[in-house]
Amino acid sequence: MRKNIGMLIGLLLLTLALVAGCGNASQTGGSSSSGGAGAAQTASSSAAPMPSGQVKITMLNVGQGDSILVQTAEQTVLIDTSDVDEQEKLASELKKADIKKIDKVILTHPHADHIGGMSLLFQQYSIGEIYDNGVAAKSKAYRNYLKTAQAKGIARHTLKDGDVLDFGGGVSFRVYGPGPQMLADSGDKNYNQNNGSIVGQLVCGNFKMLFTGDAEKEEEQEINGSHGKELKSDVLKSGHHGSRTASSPTFLRNVHPRVCVISCGEPQEKGGSGNTYGHPHQETLKKYNAQKDKVYVTAWNGTITITTDGKTYHVATEHEKGSSNPAEAFDGTAGE
Repeated sequence: MRKNIGMLIGLLLLTLALVAGCGNASQTGGSSSSGGAGAAQTASSSAAPMPSGQVKITMLNVGQGDSILVQTAEQTVLIDTSDVDEQEKLASELKKADIKKIDKVILTHPHADHIGGMSLLFQQYSIGEIYDNGVAAKSKAYRNYLKTAQAKGIARHTLKDGDVLDFGGGVSFRVYGPGPQMLADSGDKNYNQNNGSIVGQLVCGNFKMLFTGDAEKEEEQEINGSHGKELKSDVLKSGHHGSRTASSPTFLRNVHPRVCVISCGEPQEKGGSGNTYGHPHQETLKKYNAQKDKVYVTAWNGTITITTDGKTYHVATEHEKGSSNPAEAFDGTAGE
């Protein structure tokens, strides 16, 4: 009798252990500024699953700023919101994409050309959660963003190196920056907000795309040291609108993309409010050309759309550079 009871207890303990081992990963990182549970999981080395349906990534044509729409089978995610004076373009692009609700908004850093469309989003869309880098700014746009998010009760979380977000449908977003050094530097008087940008890799089956915000060479250097060859991606969202201050040689060798996409406005004379910086810089374009990367720029090609099933991907643009003709599409095999 005692022997049978012992066997039953052993079987019960084994069953409990197996059930516990099959549970979901614990939520760590992604601290919430609104008092909710942590928003992101710690990165896992397990192979990425194939997505449940096609994934669409659209670099919106919003002038001198960034705004990229990610649509999976389960979620709509917007990474950055362009500038305050480009809200009409943002509204037009979101209407064209037939967006009704945004599950996640990721603000890579608090510069106006990345958070400037938040007032429009607050007015016109239901927003599930907001993610930023946790580094404060003194601008009116940033203060209004915080105030409105709190007033509306929208959960706000911070992201840093090591966090992972679930975009649903088998798609994840692995965060590689900001790292500890860039965050430590954020207290400096002359801190460059670009180097606190959220840098993350969208993973969809074999397909990977690296999002960089406005990360410059200093942040790229820290990420190189922390992640190296993990950065390898099919598509690179060019850092800092194709500026010479980003896309450093080692970083580019690690990412080694087939396609580079750049968001910037039409060139303007100095004194204007748009692209007075000469983006994209010729030095950066030469680096991409040396790697034989396909390069698409919103100022040249209009809206840029990438679709993937996790095995292959397709890049399409509104038109050729300086032409109303549809641009030549690019098809690639993910992970090559």
